[in-house]
Amino acid sequence: MGKPGGRRKHIPQRTCVACRTVRPKRALIRIVRTPEEEVRVDEKGKQSGRGAYLCAQRVCWEEALKRRRLDTALRTTLDEATIEALRAYAQSLPERLEETDASPE
Repeated sequence: MGKPGGRRKHIPQRTCVACRTVRPKRALIRIVRTPEEEVRVDEKGKQSGRGAYLCAQRVCWEEALKRRRLDTALRTTLDEATIEALRAYAQSLPERLEETDASPE
C-alpha cells in the first residue's frame, strides 16, 4: 500500500533525433530497425530492434529525412522506398505541435 503523497511514478524521457527536444517517451513516435533490417514506424513502441524517436510533427520528420538523421540513429542506410513510406506517414501529422506559435497570415 503506497503512501499518499509518496514518490511519483518515473516517466521515461527520450530525445527527438531531429530537433533534440527531450519529451516523455509516449509523446514521441518510435521508428525501429528490426533484426531483419526492416525500418518501420513502431506505433506501440514495443517492437524489438534499434529505435529512434521523432516528435509527432511534420517538421521534425522532414528534417530527420533530409539530413539523414534516421540513418545515423538506426545505424543503417534507408532506401528510397522506406524514405517515401516514412514521408507518407509524416503527411498525417500536424505541421507543428504548437499551433499557437504560427503567425496569422
